[in-house]
Amino acid sequence: MAEEKRGYTLGEIAQLVGGELDGPGDLHILRPVPADSNDSSGITFAENEKYLAAAISGEVGAVLVPAETPVVAKPVIRVAQPRMAFGMVLSAFVVPMPRGGIHPTAQVSSEAVVDSTASIGAYAIVESGAQVGAGATVMAHAYIGQGCVVGEKSEIYPHVVLVQDVRMGVGCRIHAGAVIGADGFGYYWNGTHQQKVPQVGGVLIGNYVEIGSNTCIDRATCGDTVIADGVKLDNLVQVAHNVKIGAHTVIAAQVGLSGSTVIGERNVFGGQAATSDHVTVGDNMVFGGRTGITGDMDAPGEYFGTPAVPLSTAMRVIALQTRLPELFKRMRAMERELEHLRDGKDL
Repeated sequence: MAEEKRGYTLGEIAQLVGGELDGPGDLHILRPVPADSNDSSGITFAENEKYLAAAISGEVGAVLVPAETPVVAKPVIRVAQPRMAFGMVLSAFVVPMPRGGIHPTAQVSSEAVVDSTASIGAYAIVESGAQVGAGATVMAHAYIGQGCVVGEKSEIYPHVVLVQDVRMGVGCRIHAGAVIGADGFGYYWNGTHQQKVPQVGGVLIGNYVEIGSNTCIDRATCGDTVIADGVKLDNLVQVAHNVKIGAHTVIAAQVGLSGSTVIGERNVFGGQAATSDHVTVGDNMVFGGRTGITGDMDAPGEYFGTPAVPLSTAMRVIALQTRLPELFKRMRAMERELEHLRDGKDL
């Protein structure tokens, strides 16, 4: 492949994605762009006629299109799955985050274990008992607390805080501002004030987990809060103490999981969905945005509303809600008619 700083030729991109090129192989592509872009040095994808029309009508340099697409007046690469191919192109244009051994301003405890191939950025702190694995990156101003383990090839972005006893596996990515391992929210009334319940557990994170910016994952009261392999958390997600999230579950922004919630595998949570505490959710379930899960659920499917109901039921309820004023008016008219009939019978 060509050097990253100058982009790639269209021929190189066709080779990368395994596609059929229809256009000049020496055309230089400098960046991926949206379908409606007028960037003549950009490449986009179009998996349906709407986006293909937008791309053809503009000045975008080239388009990834389905294999069956007819000849068009634009350089194209025909592939079986344009979206997947575009993902490969995006990966080729990723600019690696800076690495470079241990920065002189970093504070690394003599009792920490940092692999010789790891990178510790400016003003980062690695406390005693912490471990940073081979090829891992801890970026500027991050904090790796006591007993924390940053797995091999994991990336800790600037201003991430691993408070204490956070252990993660291989290839994780924790984005800026995330706080993992802070105390769970536990108190009880002792007769005069709210008494704090000590939080002495940890957080166990599997392999290839991605955690978004400003997401918070609390340490367990005892035992572990668990984030299993392949879980993807968006920005601003709240995971309370002793929650367990199953493998390959995807959770969008502003979701809140209350204490001791157990989430199964391969679930999807839309933005601002939430669970009550001690709820158990099964596998292969999809919850729409703002869905409230108030009890245990185990049947795979799509759900929406508060409390959560099957999506088809929720859609019918929403449709009826728009008719409530009309239905109320009709009901009041029927009541008045019944009152009139009743009064007439009493005469």
